[in-house]
Amino acid sequence: MLRKTTSFIPHPSPSGMFKKLPREVVCEHMKLILPDRTIQVTDPAPATIEKILQREGINPLEVMVSRNGKLVPEDTLVSGDDEIRIIRISHGG
Repeated sequence: MLRKTTSFIPHPSPSGMFKKLPREVVCEHMKLILPDRTIQVTDPAPATIEKILQREGINPLEVMVSRNGKLVPEDTLVSGDDEIRIIRISHGG
């Protein structure tokens, strides 16, 4: 499934001012950043954080997950051009 978004690019006009013209951008991947800082580009199909953790073999009790820079719970549905970061929790005595 491809998701289309519209972004704007600056374009000079005859008066010397810049105007914004729409440009369609097709987003077709989800970026997954694992605890060891490796980056995977994955299928953009909707999935919960819990399913992604299961697929990667990661125990959800040992990590926190952020979507586009904000912490999210395991039941959060992610897709499209989301950036998912899995952060290992460090604990000890």
